[in-house]
Amino acid sequence: MKNSMIGILTAATLAFFSCGENKSISEGVVQISGKIGNPPKNGFLILSQYTEASPKVLDTLEINGSGEFSYEVEVTSPTFYELNLYGQRIVKLALLDEDVSVTYDINQPSSLQIEGSSDSKEMLKLEKLMDDYQVKVNLLNEQYYEAMSKNDAEAIKKIQQDAIILESQQAENVKAMINSMGDSFAAMSAIGLLNPQNDFPFLDELITRLNENYPGTPSIQQMKLQLDEMRALAVGQIAPDFELPDPNGKLIKLSDLRGKYVMIDFWAAWCKPCRIENPNVVRLYKQYKDKGFEVFGVSLDRTKEDWVKAIADDKLTWTHVSDLQYFNSAAAELYQIQAIPATYMIDPDGKIIAKDLRGPSLESKLAELFD
Repeated sequence: MKNSMIGILTAATLAFFSCGENKSISEGVVQISGKIGNPPKNGFLILSQYTEASPKVLDTLEINGSGEFSYEVEVTSPTFYELNLYGQRIVKLALLDEDVSVTYDINQPSSLQIEGSSDSKEMLKLEKLMDDYQVKVNLLNEQYYEAMSKNDAEAIKKIQQDAIILESQQAENVKAMINSMGDSFAAMSAIGLLNPQNDFPFLDELITRLNENYPGTPSIQQMKLQLDEMRALAVGQIAPDFELPDPNGKLIKLSDLRGKYVMIDFWAAWCKPCRIENPNVVRLYKQYKDKGFEVFGVSLDRTKEDWVKAIADDKLTWTHVSDLQYFNSAAAELYQIQAIPATYMIDPDGKIIAKDLRGPSLESKLAELFD
């Protein structure tokens, strides 16, 4: 079960706002201040800044006898920071031109308050959204392991379907929150919670807008380059055509299957997850082939013997092609395949409508298309 808590740009260095006057963006200085209640005798307040590679520790902050602290950082472009509160709480902040203040009581986990930086307040909202989601993920995981221990196939299938629904709902929740952020660059911290393949149009529009509002920001430029590379394979684009030989040496084009819903299935005889998924695809192919469903199997095998044997052993009766070049296959390179199994669903006009469908997600999509 995928854990959507992992983000592309999980960036944060914590900052705390004081009652003093905010610095202007031209001055490039932001004040981080706050108060920690019941600080432990051991441990530190550690401020880190997120870079492209990893968080970089900037300094250890000192607190006075009243638990108060203050620190200034130079900020010339949208930057994410992280404040480690004695190992008890990580606070993520997005800083640009507003001071920020954080108050937290070590003995009261729900006491965290952020004042000042509007972008940092958005980060806190996002954290709450993800915490709520993680509770639901943990519950599904518990149910899944219990069903596995009982070998309850029906329960396992139901949990997998629930997980797909939950992930889809969470993606919509994340997008709604990003929209509610307006022009806040804190939206960058939420990008990694979405699937660029499934949510490409949304992310493309978001990055275009952020790039206009914060020109020259490295993290935005990096994401823009990634999306530009993905554009040709985004949902809604015409699937790039290619031609490869079938087991008999006959050249077959993807476009030869126009007029049907086609799933391009990148697989190989040596790929265990692919072989495990094959019976599910066989079942669904039998169910929907007469309604206009076709599978275009693209093997990343190295030898014809292994490839043909796997086709026969798994009873794969659909169209198969391969140049037997492993991941150097022309089709694999064209579709930027880094791991298998990998799938693309193409509509009768040759347009990409979904990616990486298998198991319950493939079954649900086919039912949506044909039932």
